[in-house]
Formats: sequence, structure tokens, C-alpha cells
Amino acid sequence: MLPLPASFPRFHGPRQQRDRSESRLAWRLRAGDLVKVRSREEILATLDENGRLDGMPFMPEMLAYCGTTQRVFKRAHKSCDTIYQRGNRKIERTVLLETRCDGSAHGGCDAACALFWKEAWLEPVSAPASTQVPRNASVTRRVPGCTLEQMAAATQQGSDPEKGPRYACQATEFLNFTQPLNRFDLRQYIEDYRSGNVSLMTMLHGAVYRVGAFIVRRVERIGRHVGLGDALARPLMAAYDALQKVLPGGVPFPRRRGSIPTGQPTPHVGIGQLGPGSRVRARTYPEILATLDGNNKTRGLYFDAEHVPYCGKEFTVRSLVNQIVDERTGFMIRFQSPSIILRNAHCQGSRSDGRLFCPRSIYPYWRAAWLTPVEQPDAHGSSGDQGRCAANSPER
Repeated sequence: MLPLPASFPRFHGPRQQRDRSESRLAWRLRAGDLVKVRSREEILATLDENGRLDGMPFMPEMLAYCGTTQRVFKRAHKSCDTIYQRGNRKIERTVLLETRCDGSAHGGCDAACALFWKEAWLEPVSAPASTQVPRNASVTRRVPGCTLEQMAAATQQGSDPEKGPRYACQATEFLNFTQPLNRFDLRQYIEDYRSGNVSLMTMLHGAVYRVGAFIVRRVERIGRHVGLGDALARPLMAAYDALQKVLPGGVPFPRRRGSIPTGQPTPHVGIGQLGPGSRVRARTYPEILATLDGNNKTRGLYFDAEHVPYCGKEFTVRSLVNQIVDERTGFMIRFQSPSIILRNAHCQGSRSDGRLFCPRSIYPYWRAAWLTPVEQPDAHGSSGDQGRCAANSPER
């Protein structure tokens, strides 16, 4: 065989270079993969003096997972902007594990946010040597390392005499480790499927929702302009509902408006004995609409389209929400009365505007008026309330 001329382009690089490329490709984690969280010392070595890697904080709440084996929940190649509500943003070499923040280093925040994990903080479980990722794989610049004291200090950025400490976490620093992502960039949706984040059926539901919502809103706008309100849009919503009955896991049109006129009081239902472990049933969608005003709120809490897939189903109360860190300001917001988080009832990102198929899986909050307690038999066969929490007082 004649040797190739020097000017002929090489389609295959040297073996050593090709192996490194294959190693990087092999490290593309998918939903369901098992990984081991690196040791505390290894992770601290990847951080700067502010406890960050490429702008992403490694928070003290994450230390408890060091050295443990975890399952990848979803690949976090993108996530929704909860600060300015401007849709999804791109993230590099990051995943979500089946882990949640407990807020212990951030004033007891009750939001239970999913934790972002850089690939440099993880290693594959029982993977061939060729798939081992270098420990500084996602470090784009040399970092000096971080101490536990520096990490703890980085959770606060000053304080206000009235508002208290100003906290810093992955939610408040989100814009610092993400980049803008055009919602019309189709590559993100290919990545949603290839990563195992989203099934074809979920993608179909998302596509049907986007088309249906676009048409209904345009017709609603025309109806209001000619003085017919939503009369023109109601048949379209009914047609959408009929289609959803044919699709597996279909959900009725999730952007209907509440029936209580704006400005009128909405139902005040006390939380009573509900607490972690209590069994509840989410009311049906029409029942919940009857508790909402024209802005789709009950006592100030918004009922989102991502709530609707859970209507009519039974759940266990995961926790109560009494306070959360405001992503925009970093200050703690304290609720006048607690909201409720239901276990396994998180945002699916398939009926969202501008954040389609976001993997972040934020827990939507529930009002007691949207739920019905489920009585369960006790050990003696009588019915009673299990999971009562004496520390949680009724709503005021």
C-alpha cells in the first residue's frame, strides 16, 4: 500500500489521543447509571477558595453523600431559570442524582431542591479503566482548593438588619454556572432523549401541549378582543381533553383559569394534623379550579400546569414548607402558613412554558385546600391519622 501524502487529511489520530476521546465519550452519564461520589478531600481539591467549580457551589449539605454510591436521576445538560423565569439554560458536564438539599447549612430552607453534581465529583461504579474520568475533567482553570471553613463561609454573602443573612447556594448562583439556551435549539431535545431523561411518550405529551397551548391562547386572545371571553377557546380545550383520553397518561388541558373572581377571597383550609408521612389525595382538577382565583392562586399560592398530572391521585406528604431562600435575593422568605410537598410529585417539565423537559424536578407546593386527608387503619383496625407532626401548628 502506498503511503499517504503528508497533505492528506487524517481521519484517525494517534491511538493515545483516540483513547482519551473515547474515554470522554464513555463518561456521558445517562439516567439510571450508578456512580460513586468522590471523597471529601478529592472534591475539596477541585474547588476554588469560594467552594465553587466552574461557578457551581459544592454546598455543605452535599458532604453527607461523599463516598456513597448513588443513582443518576437525570443528566443536567440544561435546567430552568427560577431567578428571572427566562426558560432553560445550558449546563456543562453535570448530572442530578437522587439527592435533595436539606437546607441545614442555609438557615433551614425547606425547598428540598435537587442537587447539581459536576462529573469531576463523581466516578463510575465498576467501570473499565478506559472510562475513568480524570479528577479535574471539568475544571477549566487551575483552582487552589478549598477548606471546610471556606465552604461554610461561602454559604452567606453578608446580612441585612431586617432580612437576616443573605444566603448563597446552587439556586441563587444558578446564572453563574449556566449559559443561555435557545428554546428552538433542537439539539437539546435530542439530548433529552439520548440521555434517558425523557421517553418518547413524554416528548409526545410535551409536543401536543405546546401546540395545543399555542392555539388555545391565540383563540382566547381573539375571543377577548371581540367580547366573547373564552367562549371560542372552550371547544378547543374540549378537543384537547378528548385527545388526551386516547393518549396513555393523558392530562386534561392544564391551563384553565380558576372560577373565583380576582379580588374575591379564596378558601382558607387549615393544615390541621397533616405532616410528613400523612396520606392525602389530591383533589380532582375541577375541584381545585373551584378554589382558584382568576390568577390561578389560592391564598397567594399559584397552581401550575405541572400540578395537574397529579390531580385525583394519592400521595404521602414528604414535608412542610415554612421558609425558603429567595433565589433572586438570597434572603429567607417565611410563609404565613405552611405549604405542602408531596413525595414523588415533582415538576415533569412536559407542560411548561419556556422550560420544556427541564430535568430539575422542582417540587410544586400544595395548599391544604387542594388535598383531602386519607384515613388509614391503625394497628387495631380502626381508622386514624398516621404521620401526625406535633411541631406543625394549624394554618392561621
